[in-house]
Amino acid sequence: MKRILLLSLLTLIAIACPYAAYAQLIPVPDQKQFADSLRREFDSGPYFGLYKDNYFTVGAPLGPKITRHNADVKFQISISQRLTKSTLPWNTYLFLTYTQKNIWRVFENSMPMRDMNFNPSIGIAKPIFSKNRYVGKVALMIEHESNGRDSIWSRSWNRISLAGSVMIDDWLMVHAKFWIPIIDGMHNKDILKYAGIWQNGVCVTTPDKKFGWSLILVKRAGWNLNFNTIFEFNWRVHKQSNQYFFVQYYNGYGENLLDFKEFRSQLRVGIVIKPKFFSEF
Repeated sequence: MKRILLLSLLTLIAIACPYAAYAQLIPVPDQKQFADSLRREFDSGPYFGLYKDNYFTVGAPLGPKITRHNADVKFQISISQRLTKSTLPWNTYLFLTYTQKNIWRVFENSMPMRDMNFNPSIGIAKPIFSKNRYVGKVALMIEHESNGRDSIWSRSWNRISLAGSVMIDDWLMVHAKFWIPIIDGMHNKDILKYAGIWQNGVCVTTPDKKFGWSLILVKRAGWNLNFNTIFEFNWRVHKQSNQYFFVQYYNGYGENLLDFKEFRSQLRVGIVIKPKFFSEF
């Protein structure tokens, strides 16, 4: 519990204080010119790109006997579109995102798609600059997530989310996300007990970015220490590419909307394509 609280505290401090820390390094008159230069460089970058990790994996549960019914393929597609430059009040910008996550039972007869989760969002974000580089952002978003099905298989909810991610050093990034839920699905009123109420995590890489590890903890509703845990490892196959060999271990509930009450301890391997700056979570 102490480690989790410390991780959350480090994330909030990192999000709130980069400008204050850097102000001690340069005179105030130069600081505004420096920030404006970095912001212009940021605004001249691509408006369209990857948002979360885009991956394709195959895996099976740890513990139970592996069958064609519990082994599956999991893949995710995630993109973002920046709508404005960072010229809105407080140097913020508007953006849209779309993420789709699929659970595919490829080993069963006819290879059915078990569940597809659609997660569009619109938000406003503030980029953070420090020490001559872009190091992260703080974002306020309105998110929708559903599985596009009807009747008793329908799952749907909405969130107002506050998220932040900051690179503490070249090899260390911390992130956190908190949300206010608006649950409109008739068959997932208790989803917070399984899919969680907030999350935080840490990403560690080697200096050459060849290897990376990440740990994400999603706190489920309640006063117990009940977390969904996601551990990931990636290995860049070639130094000039952003394609990585990928291992993901999921332990907990809420991996997909249809089966959000189902506990999973699933190990998967595959490939992942990562965004240029940060992976979002």
